Amino acid sequence: MYIPKYFKVTNVDEIWDFVQNNSFGTIVTTKQGKPVATHLPLGLNKKGDDYYITGHMAYGNPQWKTFETCEDVLVMFQGPHAYISSSWYGHEEVPTWNYQAVHAYGKASILEKNELIEELTIMLEKYEENRENPVLWDKLSPDLLESELKGIVGFKIKVEEIEAAYKLSQNRNETDYHNIIDKLQNEENPNSKQMAEVMEKRLKNDI
Repeated sequence: MYIPKYFKVTNVDEIWDFVQNNSFGTIVTTKQGKPVATHLPLGLNKKGDDYYITGHMAYGNPQWKTFETCEDVLVMFQGPHAYISSSWYGHEEVPTWNYQAVHAYGKASILEKNELIEELTIMLEKYEENRENPVLWDKLSPDLLESELKGIVGFKIKVEEIEAAYKLSQNRNETDYHNIIDKLQNEENPNSKQMAEVMEKRLKNDI
């Protein structure tokens, strides 16, 4: 991923926190030279000093068969993004786009059944914990679970390389930066409002 120096993020804890909060990602592999992608909710686990991205896809999705033949798998995570009008600057300039993105690279392998059950249990706990009637692994019938397990393939990707780009107008002066936040907050697009929040949070963290 091309990352200008202004926007490069190297803090590993910050990057993984972003992944945890934006865990619906895109997995990219290749089949006979052609890119193949699947959009999935993903998990993140740390074992020792190693990070693993985990998930599952439908058995009928042929992408899992490419894991054995691909030297590297690319996983992309994206946060809020927003159009930035150059009319918001105090000088003449062209428009641009602000965004947050993380790319992770590594080797994928298929999960054993017990590993898949562990991955699914953790995912349910993460997304159901604040529900009024949480649907957790041990609350579902064994027959239903066994049937569902036959229809999916679990995988894990050992992360070998990570890249992160947060393009948040860091290269603009203080006046322009504050004005961009104000303009984004007044936009109707929810992505614009989320981007304003991210930029405001960055400002507070830098103080």
